[in-house]
Amino acid sequence: MATTPNRADGRAPTIDDIEAIAVVAFQSIPDALRARVDGVVIQIHEFPDEETISDMELESPFDLLGLYTGVDLTSKSLTDPGDGIDMIFLYRRPLLDYWAENDVELGDLVRHVLIHEIGHHFGYSDRDMEQIEGMPDQP
Repeated sequence: MATTPNRADGRAPTIDDIEAIAVVAFQSIPDALRARVDGVVIQIHEFPDEETISDMELESPFDLLGLYTGVDLTSKSLTDPGDGIDMIFLYRRPLLDYWAENDVELGDLVRHVLIHEIGHHFGYSDRDMEQIEGMPDQP
């Protein structure tokens, strides 16, 4: 099992480190959810590409920690195979900046972003997810 890098290591986690953390995070998601994410490709990149930065009107490439691209489950059709592959991108440098500036474990941050992007795969909006995250824990 991969160990989560920490600030005391004195080195920035690599793309491979983030990928290993994402694998562990993905495995921690309940089976019922993971089963519905079958076929979604998860990739780690340094930053969002220029097209994404432009399309999303980001002020900085550090403004985006992750991104889901594809056709969400609420829009998929059995008769229309869709155009392309559903993908989740995690962006290493923005994740590391956020981690360095906040009191959060890197593994927890990667898991949070991964779950957020999986939420988009299910068709949830950012507002939907904010409401879900704001709900009290169920017993």
